[in-house]
Amino acid sequence: MMGIELSRALTLPCGAVLLNRIAKGAMTEGLATPDGRPTPELERLYGIWSDGGAGMLLTGNIIIDKNHLERPGNVVIDSAPDADMAARLAGWAKAGTRAGNHLWAQISHGGRQTSKLVNPHPKSASDVALALPGGQFGKPTPLTAEEIADLVERWAVAAKACQDAGFTGVQIHGAHGYLISQFLSPRVNLRTDEYGGSLENRARFLLEVVKAVRAAVGPAFPISVKLNSADFQKGGFVFEDSISVVKWLEAASIDLIEISGGTYEQPKLMGVEGMEAEEVQNVAPSTAAREAYFVDFAKAMQAEVDVPLMVTGGFRSRAAMEQALEMGAADVIGLGRPMCLMTDAPKQLIGGLEMLPRYEDKLDLIPDWLGFLKRFQTIKAVNGFAGIYWFYEQLWMLGHEGRVDESYPVFKAFRQVEARNKAIMAARS
Repeated sequence: MMGIELSRALTLPCGAVLLNRIAKGAMTEGLATPDGRPTPELERLYGIWSDGGAGMLLTGNIIIDKNHLERPGNVVIDSAPDADMAARLAGWAKAGTRAGNHLWAQISHGGRQTSKLVNPHPKSASDVALALPGGQFGKPTPLTAEEIADLVERWAVAAKACQDAGFTGVQIHGAHGYLISQFLSPRVNLRTDEYGGSLENRARFLLEVVKAVRAAVGPAFPISVKLNSADFQKGGFVFEDSISVVKWLEAASIDLIEISGGTYEQPKLMGVEGMEAEEVQNVAPSTAAREAYFVDFAKAMQAEVDVPLMVTGGFRSRAAMEQALEMGAADVIGLGRPMCLMTDAPKQLIGGLEMLPRYEDKLDLIPDWLGFLKRFQTIKAVNGFAGIYWFYEQLWMLGHEGRVDESYPVFKAFRQVEARNKAIMAARS
């Protein structure tokens, strides 16, 4: 049987067509104005990515509540846009689709993963605080049923605003420990009402959001959901739960499900070691999983459902990408960190490039001779975030100057991002 090439088009259940099998995964940009409006820098960044050859680009978190940012500098759509906001969204959408690719808006809410810098008293499913060192996250307050209903409507308003602006699809962020993921997790969701307890109840919020978004955008507009294969935490959302939720999403007319995993406490999505032992899942391993973190979860899922699946996280070799497509583990390959520097990686892979660079391998803040310091949880956390902030800084340079700098110091990037976050929040107040 002929393998599925990266260049082959994919028709989604709603009828929309992705020109190839490579997508730029969602990565937080931090390039909005302090009050959450798109900027020329976002347009420049997404124009560069549009020229890079991906069949689809996913934005970073677009937040539906300005008090629950994923990070300072997020775009915020928490009500119907005014004329200025609508024009800025349209400019972003035009730049991000200029090469004929799709551009999908990832719509999200930080929940308890909103830092104290943004909100010392965030809302969540329950009052379970993040178990991270450093005191960066406050104890959350449980959402009321009325607040949940309001958030469902906000997701729909944001999706419609993006559709009207020229985005060609939306993704509902239900993974990585953000608000919907918090509802799905029995470790975080301790509610005793209709949104807690059984998996059906814990998934109710997500399914209500999907229903409202579909009603707002109509049947022919792509809706995706990003879902954890598992939280990889003891007592958390497990793979068997994930399969059940995917079946419900398929019945609810979802066009693409992106399979990911992990939370801030267990950052599996970044290939970073968490603060606790990883909770192993009951999934058969394959050779492809040596490179791509969530391939085997997607393969096991594909045996249960027909909805197209996207897998992001760890892919670097064209061989592993093609193997994932051929074995039925993925219909779309998501690329994240490589796209922060090699912005035309999709075009190069389709043209025959065998291997993408692994920039993350050289980004330790702590030198080898001080490796013993990583035994301390706070040091380990700072070291992990510093590497992530280095990629943030590359996106900042792309947006502002249209360039990247592979030799940029990791510690300098960490300090720059921290200082910029504080400056953005100071400008908001």
